[in-house]
Amino acid sequence: MYTAFLSGRCIAQFKSFFHDILKIVAASGLLIVLATGGAAANAKYAGIVIDAKTGKTLYASSADSLRYPASLTKMMTLYLVFEALESGRISKKTRIRVSKNAAAEPPSKLGLRSGQTISVEQAIYALVTKSANDVSTAVAEHLGGSESGFAKKMTAKAQALGMKKTTFRNAHGLPNSRQKTTARDMSRLGIALREHFPQHYHYFSTRTFKYGKSRYGNHNRLLGSVKGVDGIKTGYTRASGFNLVSSVRKDGRSIVAVVMGGKTGASRNKHMRNLIARYLPKASRKGKANLIAKAPSAATKIALPKKGPVPKFRDVSDVRVALAYAKPQKSSAFPIPLDRPVVGKDALIDRLKKQRAVVAPVPRPNAPVERAPQKNASSNAGVDAVVTASTGMPSGWVIQIGAAPTRESAEQLLAEAKAKTGGMIAKAQPFTVITQRNGEQLHRARFAGFDGKSHAWKACKALKNKGYGCWATQQ
Repeated sequence: MYTAFLSGRCIAQFKSFFHDILKIVAASGLLIVLATGGAAANAKYAGIVIDAKTGKTLYASSADSLRYPASLTKMMTLYLVFEALESGRISKKTRIRVSKNAAAEPPSKLGLRSGQTISVEQAIYALVTKSANDVSTAVAEHLGGSESGFAKKMTAKAQALGMKKTTFRNAHGLPNSRQKTTARDMSRLGIALREHFPQHYHYFSTRTFKYGKSRYGNHNRLLGSVKGVDGIKTGYTRASGFNLVSSVRKDGRSIVAVVMGGKTGASRNKHMRNLIARYLPKASRKGKANLIAKAPSAATKIALPKKGPVPKFRDVSDVRVALAYAKPQKSSAFPIPLDRPVVGKDALIDRLKKQRAVVAPVPRPNAPVERAPQKNASSNAGVDAVVTASTGMPSGWVIQIGAAPTRESAEQLLAEAKAKTGGMIAKAQPFTVITQRNGEQLHRARFAGFDGKSHAWKACKALKNKGYGCWATQQ
């Protein structure tokens, strides 16, 4: 009986000990869940915290696994906007025209109409706060000529910044199965925005933005609620989950943290707060930053072959319009003969010196550009007369009168040509086409809407009589 009592007592003690172990394990498990925000049970989750002064990884979980960026994509869209501002291609007052394609984007959006314009600075605020998809597409078409053209520039820039696993297919982050990134790549982009554009980075701290009669709050709820947070961007799609990139600077320390795949916006934010609280104190107060080399912009120098003949040039963009090195003249015409070959490097250089090949002047921000009338449409229909590559290219016979480094200058050239020539091109439809050669971007200025080859050729003859280069082709 005593033996049985001891046995029962041992069993009871063992049960008590076992329960204590379970409590410890449960407590440990709770701590793990608190530390990871439930990440272990979430297949979409990825996270990383980088010391922005030393580049040291303070925390990482699935940081190199492919994820969907959602609206974190707009960080790269803004990077290219800032780059264009610094290069002088655009100013904060430059007006961006909204195409039918941009206006049709699903929310989140400002609700811009086709034909409407928005300034570059307004576009920046709309991307940072409202995360407006219609604005993203308008920016992409303005800077890249088309959504796909701009996405290629985004991907190329990502690779140049060391974002090795990132591919972009659009400028807004709406669902696309081939648009992928990683938490580590997004942290690099966040650091690059801070380091490369300190003069523009303040936009990411914007709490509210007023446009028209509406005021929009920033989707980043950590701004103003977590000390030291100064940006950067949120994102969400059903496929990606809730994403957030945060920049934090406090007490001489600095980090960039990324959370991807949150199950809710609240849980994502809570997890980000935990990461900041835990890892910011571990960041160094020392360090020179400058962690990410600034990728150079595309070269604009004319590429000439070292040996052999120069091929026959069929449009002005082939000879680079003499380009950033030609001294601007008063005329905006492109009178380089397009029907005769130029053989040899020296001959080409000599020809360029003698011709009045210049880049068309960039119009003032509010300068009116004459638009082609639309058939069966009222004057208030808001149709974007100067189309871009992403809104569909005209078919049939078209003529090209030149090329320019920006879409605005190409449109200005078209407007001037129509005003000076009239007649054969009075009812022609102006449009621009983006082209990339040797890393340089140009916008071809073209007219469409001709009744066959004969009509197009006669229009070209009329343009040549006015001093414009011109060639006709069928699309």
